[in-house]
Amino acid sequence: MKRSGIKRYVNSLVVIAALGYFVDIYDLILFSIVRIPSLKALGLSGSDLFNTGVMLLNAQMAGMLIGGIFWGILGDRKGRVSVLFGSILLYSLANIANGMVHSIPAYAVWRFIAGVGLAGELGAGITLVAETLPKETRGWGTMIIASVGISGAVLAGAVAQVFDWRVAYFIGGALGIGLLFLRMSAFESGMYTSIENQDSKKRGNFFALFTSARRFSKYLKCIIIGLPTWFVIGILITFSPEFAKAMGLSFEVSAGQAVMWAYGGLVLGDILSGVLSQVWRSRRVVVLFFLALTISATSIYLSMPYSGPLSFYLMCGALGLSVGYWAIFVTIAAEQFGTNLRATVATTVPNFIRGSIIPLTALFAYSKGTIGILKGGLALGLGCVALAAWAVFLMEETFGKELNYTE
Repeated sequence: MKRSGIKRYVNSLVVIAALGYFVDIYDLILFSIVRIPSLKALGLSGSDLFNTGVMLLNAQMAGMLIGGIFWGILGDRKGRVSVLFGSILLYSLANIANGMVHSIPAYAVWRFIAGVGLAGELGAGITLVAETLPKETRGWGTMIIASVGISGAVLAGAVAQVFDWRVAYFIGGALGIGLLFLRMSAFESGMYTSIENQDSKKRGNFFALFTSARRFSKYLKCIIIGLPTWFVIGILITFSPEFAKAMGLSFEVSAGQAVMWAYGGLVLGDILSGVLSQVWRSRRVVVLFFLALTISATSIYLSMPYSGPLSFYLMCGALGLSVGYWAIFVTIAAEQFGTNLRATVATTVPNFIRGSIIPLTALFAYSKGTIGILKGGLALGLGCVALAAWAVFLMEETFGKELNYTE
């Protein structure tokens, strides 16, 4: 194939993966935005808005945990493209169903199913692009995927401002179905096709990650370095109205606006981290730099004397920017393992991070009731950043690493 032809197809893969992540983030964040209006429409009020919101968020994340394992194994056994088709179809149908619920149990079931569908998007896309682009430039491809994808949160915020929460879910489902047709042009990576004839037991063997101390250690570190990202989004931003109330702010804070500003910052952060990774030729140094930004932004967010809504939302944007190493984090996970386990790792790791919101919200609820929401949030943030920094210091540098090998 001519070089121009290769370039054209590679570019199409980056676009397809980026739009998939865009739809992923749209739905993932949409619930955080419409949590209060949707629950009020279903008859809830007062503390039930918080407690039920946590339960529904946990149902979604539990689905992502299970889906991450399922789609990851499927990606290594049946191919990366099969995941791109299956995950978006399940997500689209579940999202439409979310807009039709009339009870909390039904809401929980469809948030769980939507979570399962969403779980395959990012890992499969990153794996496919990482295995297709040259090793020296694959960081640019994953940066584009993350920065374009994360902007889906901005669309979710804008849609939720204009349309009813049910219509917002319908729009998400329609976006997914439209993307399904676009993916007809996607092709499988050469690295994967070269091992397709291997014993299927060696491909996508999730348990192989736990039978070797070396592999398990690498896998665990890949998960830990992402903890601060979901602490910021899942706790500080999702429950920003509750934090604002605890700070005694005289103005009302909208979770939807907080999410939009945070994800706007995340887009900038992912672009910055991607550029710095290529310029500094290091993944580890970039992650450590952003961890320092995260703890600084968290401390300021919880103690700053805000003069009005704009200053609060600007701080939400700064928080988003501080955890803008998401693209680098997922790329590191994909680069740590061989082709026969790469999709399993790249798909499960980000979903385990998302699923970490379950123990994080439990710890947050406990600390909220013992030392208060502000001190509890700060303590939890310090713990997440400390663990992530420890994992980064012990990890292998993977910039420019050759990926055409098996475990």
